[in-house]
Amino acid sequence: MDWLSQVAWDAQGLVPVIAQERGSKDILMVAWMNREALEETARTGQAVYYSRSRQRLWRKGEESGHVQQVHEIRLDCDADVVLLTVTQLGHDPGIACHTGRHSCFFQKLQGGQWLSVEPVLKDPEHIYK
Repeated sequence: MDWLSQVAWDAQGLVPVIAQERGSKDILMVAWMNREALEETARTGQAVYYSRSRQRLWRKGEESGHVQQVHEIRLDCDADVVLLTVTQLGHDPGIACHTGRHSCFFQKLQGGQWLSVEPVLKDPEHIYK
């Protein structure tokens, strides 16, 4: 059986993807993939997502240079979420978030409000041209 057919794609032909950093185990980001993105990710070893806002494939780091080297691809028990184990490249420490932070999960609920608890490692104006 075709391994891509075993994924429980949603009505738009997408599946959510979690990118987890190999060394720290930090959850870096959540994105989406279609069949083509997952197939290219498996083939090349670099994360490729599907951008819902741009309606096209998005090769992580294509503008920023902050690519994700993929070490492992896993599928959850319901076959409806993909987990990538990655090394975030292009900056030390790695920047996965478009805000210039290490992780997209930089806001913490505290005292009834969301607080930014991770620093900006690089100004996004200097990342995206």
